Amino acid sequence: MNITEIQHRIQNAKVLDFGTLFNQSIELFKKTWVQGLVTLLLNIVLAIPLVMVIYIPLIFMGLADAYSSSYDTYDTYAQPEFNPIALVVMFILYLFAIFAMSTIGLGLKSAFYRICKLKDLEQMGREDYFYFFKKQYLGKTIKLSLAYIGINLVGILLCVVPLIYAIVPLSYVFVVYAFNPDKSVSEIVKLSFEIGNKKWFITFGLVIIAGFLAAIVGMLMCGIGIYVTASFAFLPMYFVYKEIVGFDDEIESLSLEKNTTP
Repeated sequence: MNITEIQHRIQNAKVLDFGTLFNQSIELFKKTWVQGLVTLLLNIVLAIPLVMVIYIPLIFMGLADAYSSSYDTYDTYAQPEFNPIALVVMFILYLFAIFAMSTIGLGLKSAFYRICKLKDLEQMGREDYFYFFKKQYLGKTIKLSLAYIGINLVGILLCVVPLIYAIVPLSYVFVVYAFNPDKSVSEIVKLSFEIGNKKWFITFGLVIIAGFLAAIVGMLMCGIGIYVTASFAFLPMYFVYKEIVGFDDEIESLSLEKNTTP
């Protein structure tokens, strides 16, 4: 499906029913809660080394300051001396960690949407959580992550208010990338904003309600249940995309059914 056809479908999108989308999300969650939990756990496990990259140097810096001969422990007003070069290195490591965690999250979440499609349409296929870290997609995943972070930073610099609006279109970056990995980064971002702008209010409402319910149910499950229910908040975007754009293979199967009907 080319970008012109997708844009045409977005512009001519039908009115979506809040209740229907919400109920569909619940039904799909029953089929994908395990995969959602695996996705979240993988995200946490892969993020641990990146967190260590930040904290281990901090620990060594703290020990160095504690035992530094230049630090006068008898002087109440004395202050530890920080090496400017060390601070610059720490800042660079911090930025790298944020970018790497964003890239990991983008790849895993996009792969989760592909798994959701398999479960929703009852298709046969491998549950590949690292689909977007393969050689042919890794570069695009990194570039898309940079674009995602950049848009967020621009929103923050513009007094946060634009970021609140951009949160909805940005939430479609994952699902658009999941089903259109052949599109360029600019096209993926453009399509995400077109869907988000077209269905902003219903998406915002679904995300708020789904996120609130996921948090409440998770807390009722002794807190740790939030890891199980967290993926529920991702599902409304899948169904909005499905209703507006649809999938190539689903369209092909429908056309085959029509052609084979006597």
